[in-house]
Amino acid sequence: MARAFLIQLITFTFTIILTVQSSPSTSPLLRPPHGGSRQSMLLPLFLSRPNPRRHLQRSDPQTHPNARMGLYDDLLRNGYYTTRLWIGTPPQMFALIVDTGSTVTYVPCSTCEQCGRHQDPKFEPELSSTYQPLQCNLDCNCDSEKVHCVYDRQYAEMSSSSGVLAEDVLSFGNLSDLQPQRAVFGCENQETGDLYSQRADGIMGLGRGDLSIVDQLVEKGLINDSFSLCYGGMDIGGGAMVLGGISPPIDMVFTQSDPVRSFGMATVHTTMLI
Repeated sequence: MARAFLIQLITFTFTIILTVQSSPSTSPLLRPPHGGSRQSMLLPLFLSRPNPRRHLQRSDPQTHPNARMGLYDDLLRNGYYTTRLWIGTPPQMFALIVDTGSTVTYVPCSTCEQCGRHQDPKFEPELSSTYQPLQCNLDCNCDSEKVHCVYDRQYAEMSSSSGVLAEDVLSFGNLSDLQPQRAVFGCENQETGDLYSQRADGIMGLGRGDLSIVDQLVEKGLINDSFSLCYGGMDIGGGAMVLGGISPPIDMVFTQSDPVRSFGMATVHTTMLI
């Protein structure tokens, strides 16, 4: 995980005091030049104590493999970017919308009672030898029969997704250095709104949360705590995504901070003459 080290910076805090100038002779600061009406500002500097809460993040020196994945589609034609994820043994492929605001990755399942027609066939759990639904426990929301863990997501555009939480082997494609891994995902049983009508199969949630694919891989110590997105452009589409850290170029130069050296902080008090 990323470790933080302290670096103290010179910071300017602005306090604005508005003063109405009734006549040039009563001005406590600067008079407008040549008797004009232009505004003048005087900015004296005052030293303040350092803020110990300011710090700079440094990358974890420990290296892990990462998952390099291609991006497809574009915002102009589709309204989203997708990637490809393979689930199960043998793997079944799905086109998933890359969503940094979602925390669950889910695909429509063959048991779905209300799912639209998408670009790939529904996930068939019975064909995967490694599929395992999560049993109801104290750490999850359970179905009405108290048998399986379930999820339910509502979105701002009034679409929704709900289904069973399950664990299976996830594969990230031929470009990935990360080998297939077991992870929890959503086996969708119902979808509404845009999720029902969209061409993409489902969602790949990259947000923070226990069900996030990224957080699951980080928690197992498989990747560094980061991910990267490189979009091909509004009118071009495509791009690339990396789950985990990226090794910097060999000729990259880094600036080292001095944790011993201490800087003060400067406060700027601003007076505006109107």
